[in-house]
Amino acid sequence: MSTVIPFSDTPVNAGTPTIAPLRNVAALSELIQRVQNRHHALPGMACFHGFSGYGKSCAAIYAANKWRAYHVQVKSVWTRKKLARSILQEMGVNNAAATVADMIDQIGEQLSLSQRPLLIDEADILVKRGMIEVVRDIYESSRSTIILIGEENLPHALRRWERVHGRMLDWVPAQPVSEADTRHLARLYCADIELDDALIATLTRVASGSVRRVAVNLDRARERASILAADKLTLADFPESGMFTGLAPVGRSL
Repeated sequence: MSTVIPFSDTPVNAGTPTIAPLRNVAALSELIQRVQNRHHALPGMACFHGFSGYGKSCAAIYAANKWRAYHVQVKSVWTRKKLARSILQEMGVNNAAATVADMIDQIGEQLSLSQRPLLIDEADILVKRGMIEVVRDIYESSRSTIILIGEENLPHALRRWERVHGRMLDWVPAQPVSEADTRHLARLYCADIELDDALIATLTRVASGSVRRVAVNLDRARERASILAADKLTLADFPESGMFTGLAPVGRSL
């Protein structure tokens, strides 16, 4: 399977990909615009949340490019110091201060001067590790746009941290993949293959909302078309039984 950004208008191996207009790409971009253009008295943090596989991280990559946003993806092993240092590296600040407190001041100053948004992906990790107050400190130092991106339960988890929860301007849920999204993705993974309506509908349904599973199955559809030497596929050519659903196989009984 080719390694590609699963939101491209450009066919595989056809040069640098661009982002297709999937609805979660649009939703995150609209959220950033709303926060950036808010009244100065309103809070400047927001949350984009949804189930794994809905394409939040790829939407963040697009949004970071469109809005010239700073974008960091938190890892499970990060400490407060590593978080602050990673944000500074994303900002191009090489002379990071020695302490976390001073690094927070550096980040706040850079956000204030640049007026660029900060996108923090996998923000659930910060909540679980009790590090989310660092983000509030950054916000208070800059009053700039900060978007937390995470799993479906992130808004609920943030209720424990009232000083963060209370600074949210909006909560936007990522949406499950739609048939229109599947058609956009088909232009990437099956650029020269026509997929009939019944096949598109089934690919969307068996994905259970996951953009990632749609991409996997579209790549399988491409392989199937290659085997059949076909430039059009129907549901009869690529039945549901051959599609990836994400369910783990059941072990055989001895």
